[in-house]
Amino acid sequence: MVFLLLVAVGVLGIVGVGSLLVGAQPVNVGEALRVVFADDRSDAAVIVHDLRMPRTVLGICVGVALGLAGALMQSLTRNSIADPGILGVNAGAAFGVLVAVVGFGVGQFSGYVWFAFLGAALSTALVYLIGTVGPPTTAPVRLVLAGTAVGAALVACAEGIVFLDPKAFDEYRFWIVGDVAKPDLSVTGQFLPFLVAGVVLALLLGPPLNALALGDDLGSALGVRVARTRILTGIAVLLLSGAATAAAGPIAFVGLAAPHLARTVTGTDQRWLLPFSAVVGAIVVLLADILGRVVLPSGELRVSVMTAIVGAPFFVFLVRRKRAVA
Repeated sequence: MVFLLLVAVGVLGIVGVGSLLVGAQPVNVGEALRVVFADDRSDAAVIVHDLRMPRTVLGICVGVALGLAGALMQSLTRNSIADPGILGVNAGAAFGVLVAVVGFGVGQFSGYVWFAFLGAALSTALVYLIGTVGPPTTAPVRLVLAGTAVGAALVACAEGIVFLDPKAFDEYRFWIVGDVAKPDLSVTGQFLPFLVAGVVLALLLGPPLNALALGDDLGSALGVRVARTRILTGIAVLLLSGAATAAAGPIAFVGLAAPHLARTVTGTDQRWLLPFSAVVGAIVVLLADILGRVVLPSGELRVSVMTAIVGAPFFVFLVRRKRAVA
């Protein structure tokens, strides 16, 4: 399994190099590798250092965060179609950022990331309260419906607010369509501490989550503190998805697809599923970003648009397969 993880990391490295090469102005491999280590301010160096390297690094970080958050959420809810976007976490974080921008005039990541955490936490709690009322056999579907409803309500409220504030609208409309094309690495630098904390916490939760997969009673008998594990898992999800949304805007379906793709290799063992989901999430985001640059003859599509185009049919497929199995 270690070898397969190294292979996945190698694939991520290849995709990362491709992200430096592909765009409106192609750069060949030799020139890209040269300017990476020697910024001579040539045209190729400006393209690589000022445009493509920041978005590649941020894309990797956001993909890691969303892939891990999706795997943790699917394990926590025991719902294979759970995802931070589908269950309203991203919408809550986005609404929190809007409140920070409009209500408090906050314009920097270091300020509005805390509002993103608060919004994500409140929306998650609301979705969980709504989705867990009723028979346990229908809980997974109810959680998805509750997440969709809460997310739609938050988006509607956000749109109502920004239309009343032209200045907020100008800033929000570029942020709300999730993208990793940032002008420099400053956002990534501010995002990195939250990512590291979330990744470390998530990886430490692998063994207890394995035990909880057997059921709360058996997990408790194996020495797992059920309540503490769930709380820590929720904190990790909020750290990862909240910070990723604050940094790049809402990007849906990565947290849904990455764990499923990783599970084809690792099975259900969380100790391996979590790191594989992180790597696969980064690959998915970078591939979506690369495709978005070349799919149109002029201009480009943002990452969130590409993930939605591919992720929506994937979600429908998962729901239909789940219903067929049931």
